[in-house]
Amino acid sequence: MTRRNRKVIENLFSVAENISERKYSTKQIEGLPEPVQKYFKYSLTNDQHIISYVRLIHGGKFKPKDSWVKIRGEEYFTVEKPGFVWLGRTSMFSASDSYIDGVGNLQVKLLSILKLVDEKGDKLNQGELLRWLGEAPLFPTALLPSENLRWESIDDESARVIFTNNNLTVEGIFFFNEKGQIIKFKAKRYKDTELEDWTGYYDNYRKINNLRIPFKMKVEWNLASGNLEYVDFDIETIEFNIPEKF
Repeated sequence: MTRRNRKVIENLFSVAENISERKYSTKQIEGLPEPVQKYFKYSLTNDQHIISYVRLIHGGKFKPKDSWVKIRGEEYFTVEKPGFVWLGRTSMFSASDSYIDGVGNLQVKLLSILKLVDEKGDKLNQGELLRWLGEAPLFPTALLPSENLRWESIDDESARVIFTNNNLTVEGIFFFNEKGQIIKFKAKRYKDTELEDWTGYYDNYRKINNLRIPFKMKVEWNLASGNLEYVDFDIETIEFNIPEKF
């Protein structure tokens, strides 16, 4: 890991407070849409501590263009101030993707040396906040209703979530199965300069630290030309409330 990446991770954790002394209560989900209540009853345990920080290691594959490549990565999340740092590496390139204190940054380097991408700006910020929201099923207490997050009913199998951070509001639709698991997330996300349909899928739920979370995630763009799947990740290690790099 480069010195820059270490500094970015340290910065991520430094700007978000530890809120893990708070506890989840089933009273927090009263009045929510039925599938959302069922999800929290499935994924959380009453009186468990709220998640402040997350770190994980994943394997899997990634499709930057026409073909899949093996990838390994690590990712760090904060909840009190929504943020993340993702570091991925393949045989050909390395990438870092981050959203810290309302600001996103995507960098890609060929052979970890030659910079190919260094993207910033309002459209990227929207996409990065949606990424954080789409990965929140990994740390379900982040999806509890708050002054910044609210749920709207759609039907028995889906509900809309609306989330605001740093004067930026994003929204999407979560889909649930009969068990109460989140199985899909759909939103409009910027791809370059255009809003496109973007979908994430969740599978292989397991119980860890009184949580039930997915250990497999897939992501695709739904374009006019067809679906473009580009992420297929399997979580190998995930830990909570340890605000440190691996």
